[in-house]
This record gives sequence, structure tokens and C-alpha cells, in this order.
Amino acid sequence: MTELKKIRKWFWVWEFEKEEEWLNAMAQSGWVLEKTAFATYYFRRCEPDEYTIRLEFHDYDESYIQFMAETNAEYVGRMGCQWLFFRKKAEHGRFDIFSDLDSRIKHLNKISKVLSVIALANLVIGLANSFSTAASFAWINLVAASLLTYALGRIHGKKESLEKDRLILE
Repeated sequence: MTELKKIRKWFWVWEFEKEEEWLNAMAQSGWVLEKTAFATYYFRRCEPDEYTIRLEFHDYDESYIQFMAETNAEYVGRMGCQWLFFRKKAEHGRFDIFSDLDSRIKHLNKISKVLSVIALANLVIGLANSFSTAASFAWINLVAASLLTYALGRIHGKKESLEKDRLILE
């Protein structure tokens, strides 16, 4: 019988690297990610250091999942609409989704675009509700817009750091 473990844990959108580090620490200790749900991770017992876990902000796309399978990466699941989780056995070699600074920057830009749209929508809805009969609920959208703006700042900071690194390397 396979030993299973369920852990509920929250990561903010700007903490995706921390999330990936935690998932890999779990795999190093013998617990590989089996599936995901909202702020919930399911693990099964494995050999320590048997797997490497990666996550990516990417539309769910069967052709992309197939492409990753051709590189020996297994699709584990997704969280939300666009966070995809993959694992790869260490015996198949190094597993990096982002091989250079430009691909990392492009990844951060994708995250920023989606966060910007959601933040703007929350701001508009919050302001519109402030002047309507739903004024007592406007604060929810305004708080969401503020939090999303903070997330954008954190993502932008990561992007700026990578862009500085790129300039140094050129």
C-alpha cells in the first residue's frame, strides 16, 4: 500500500520560487507531489532525491503537456487556472523549465499581465461599488486591488533583478 500525505499550505503568487523549493525539499525527504488542489498538496512516499519538481505559470495546453512528457517530465496537476506542476525523475537528468534569464523574465511578464488585469478589474469594481448600493462591499475589491498591486511590485522587483543580471552578463 502506498503511503500518502496531505498538506495544506498557502503561498502568495510572488512566492512561487519558495513554493518550488519547498516541494523539492519534500521530494528530497522522500515525499513526491502527487496532485494539487487549492492551497492543498498531496504527496506519496518515494525514494529521497528521486524527483525534481517544477511549476510554471502557463495556460493548460495539451500540446504543451505532451511536449513536457517528451522531455520525461510528468504533468502532476494545476492550481488555479494557470499554475502547472511537473515532476521529473532525477535519473532523467537536470530539470529546468527556464534555461536562461530571458525565459525567466518572460515568465514574470506573463504573471504580471494577468495580475494587472485582475487588479484593474478589482479597482474599477471597488470604485464603482463605492458609489452604488453595494458600497458596504466595495472595500473587498479595493483590498484585493491593493494586494494585487503589492504582488505586482514584488514580481516587478524580481524582474528588475533579472534584467540587471542580464546587463552584467552582456
